[in-house]
Amino acid sequence: MNSNNKDSIPTYFPRIFLLISSLILAGLIFFLKGGYSSQSQLDHLSRQSLSPDIALANGKPTIFEFYADWCEVCREMAPYMSSVKAKKEGQIDVVLLNIDNPQWEDLVEKYEVNGIPQLNLFDKNSVPIGVSLGIKNEYELSEIFNSMIQETPLPDLSGISQFSTKTKSLNTQINQFSQNKIISPRSHG
Repeated sequence: MNSNNKDSIPTYFPRIFLLISSLILAGLIFFLKGGYSSQSQLDHLSRQSLSPDIALANGKPTIFEFYADWCEVCREMAPYMSSVKAKKEGQIDVVLLNIDNPQWEDLVEKYEVNGIPQLNLFDKNSVPIGVSLGIKNEYELSEIFNSMIQETPLPDLSGISQFSTKTKSLNTQINQFSQNKIISPRSHG
C-alpha cells in the first residue's frame, strides 16, 4: 500500500504544478496587458457619472463620453480621463454612456455616435459646443477641460469639431420661436 502511494504522488505532482504555473502565467499576462486597471478605471468612471439630465442641469460644463467595454481605445483613454477629471473635480461633469446599454440608445441616436470614444461637449448652460472623436491623451483632455471651464474656444486638436457661436445663437432663436409657436418648420414666415 505504501509503495502504491509513492508511485501515485509523482504522477499527480507534474499535472498540479503545470496547472498552477499556467494560472500564474495567465494572470501575469492579463495584468501586464493592463486588462484589469484600464477596465476598472472605465467602470470607476462610469459608476461616478451623474445621470445626463442632472449633469446638464447643474450649471457646470459637461462632457458626455460615449464608450464600450470592448473598445481598446476607450480603455486606453480611461486613465487619462480619470486623471484629468480628478484634477478638475467639482468644476466639470463627465458622464460615461455605454453604447451597448439600451438605456442610452436614444442619446446615441440623438448625438449621432458613429465612432468611439466620442466626447460631446456642453457649456455650463447645456449648450453643445463641440464634439471630439477618437483617443485623446492626458494633455489634450486637460486642454479641453480647461477651455470648457474657462469658457474659451476649444483647442485646435485633431478630431475636434467646435460649434460656431453664431450657429448656437441661431439654433437657440429657432428653438425659442418654435416653442412660442411664432414660427414652425411648416409655416411660411
